[in-house]
Formats: sequence, structure tokens, C-alpha cells
Amino acid sequence: MNSSRRLGIDIGGTKCMAVAIDAHGAVIDQQRRPTPQHPDELIQTVIELAQSMKPWDSIGVGMPGLVDRSGVIRAAPNLVEIKNLRVGELLGKEFGCFVYVDSDATCAGAAEWKVGAARGVDDVVMVTLGTGIGGGVIAGGVLIRGANGFTGEIGHMVVDPDGRPCLCGRRGCWERYASGAGLAWLAHSAHDGQGVARAIELAGGKPGDVRGEHVTGAAREGDTDALAVVDDYGRWVALGLVNLTNILDPAMFVLGGGLAVGADVFLAPIRHWFGELLYAPDLRPHPALVFAQLGERAGAIGAAMLADLH
Repeated sequence: MNSSRRLGIDIGGTKCMAVAIDAHGAVIDQQRRPTPQHPDELIQTVIELAQSMKPWDSIGVGMPGLVDRSGVIRAAPNLVEIKNLRVGELLGKEFGCFVYVDSDATCAGAAEWKVGAARGVDDVVMVTLGTGIGGGVIAGGVLIRGANGFTGEIGHMVVDPDGRPCLCGRRGCWERYASGAGLAWLAHSAHDGQGVARAIELAGGKPGDVRGEHVTGAAREGDTDALAVVDDYGRWVALGLVNLTNILDPAMFVLGGGLAVGADVFLAPIRHWFGELLYAPDLRPHPALVFAQLGERAGAIGAAMLADLH
């Protein structure tokens, strides 16, 4: 990196995270705010965050959904009021400088590639497993964006054409099964809809409140039903990773997002099913499957790095 202080802002479905990094990619300051759903309020929140973090030499923003090369967010399933929002242009006018804008998962992938779990690896796919699923792709040491900037919408790869409805309007998208919300759904669907008993206990006895972390906690305690759900979940995650392997042939997958905190629970079943589902598994190298190192700050760190990656 050339400048001493880069600002990155990661806009998520519930929170906006801002970090300032130094020339080595180390975080030297951070702040967060709740994410507004209204476009004007969202832009104002980003402006306030950026102003509160001054001074900085450059600014980058990571956004969920379809973010084009001109810094316009076209659509975001988890921010339903945000459509065709000219983030780069609006912020550029406010600050009098070019504002780099990219997808949040692409930013997270860039951060893990440069200063995280994938350092030194030139062919990497970042998979963020959270409310939905996003992706960042590095091929031959280059951050891939695609013709329009939409590379990485891997959560909307269809894995079951007659499957669950998705917020994007289609059915059977990968993120309906392999995201954090997908894990909770698998738990609710276990045993003819009765759920997983220990996970329900961890959710305060309310089946409707069971979330992915409750299933993870029950599995970590050795609960048989929760472990069965985790195994099924691992199969869904592996199915998408196998499809991506057939297309991109990466050397490494970095698994991030909220579910990365359950690496000890999920990694073994994902690896098992990956080997079961991969084409010619005994005749080819397998990509490394690792979990992210940078946690919830990965997207913001990567956004701060965009000035040096464009």
C-alpha cells in the first residue's frame, strides 16, 4: 500500500462497520452503526462514519448484492429498499474524491487474500456464510470482478430447481440451504418439523427462535440430533463448493461470515461431503478448505484496500 491511512466501510444487513488501516493492513481505528434501510439514511450514515474517522487518504465501501463497476448498487435481497443507488457518485460529491465501491464479499475475499487466511495463494474463492452467501474470487493473483462487476453472487447458484423460495425471487438457491438461515431451517425441518430439542433449549425453549448458533452449540455439546443436522448442512455447503471447484479450480476456499465461529463443528462434515461429491476425487488435487482469520472486520478491511486493487 502506498498511503498511510485507508478507510473502509462495510455495509451489512444490520450494521455498518468502518475501519482505518495502516500501510501494512493493520486496523488502527474502527466504529460501527446500525444499517438504515432507507437509501437517503444509508448514505447519510456512511457520510457520518467517514467524517468521524478522519483523516484518511482514500475511502472504499463494501455493499451487499449486485454492485456494478461504476459504484451503483443495483439490488440487494437483504436491503429491499435499496435499488440503483449511486453510492460512489453520491459519496464522491460529498468528499470531493473518488470513492471505491465493490461487493462486500469481494472485499472480504481481498482482505483474507492480502492479510488473512489466504496470504500467498493466487487462486482463492472466499465464501461468506451469513444471513445469505456471498463470494470473492481471486484467480492468478487478480481480484476478479466480471464484465459488470457482479462476480461473486454465488449464493444464488441454484442447487434445487424445485426447492425453497429465495428472496431473489427464484427457488432452490444455494444460500437457502447453506447460509446461517439455511442451518436454522434444516434444524426446524428435522424430525418432521419438531426441531432439535437441545437447540430449542438453547433458544430459550422457543422453536421459532432457533438460529444457527443454537444448532452449533448443541452439536458442540454432542447432541445427536444437532450433529445430524450439521452433517446435512455440511452436505449442502459441500455441494456448492464442488460446483465452484468444477468451474474455477481454486487452490483454496476460505469460509467466512458468521458461521466461521463454528469451524470446529462444520469443517469435518464439509470436508467429508466435499470428497464424496467431487468429480474424480481420487484423480485430482483437492482445494484447501480453511476458515477465515479476520472475523467481522474482513469486509471493511478489504474495502479499505480497494484503492490499491483497482
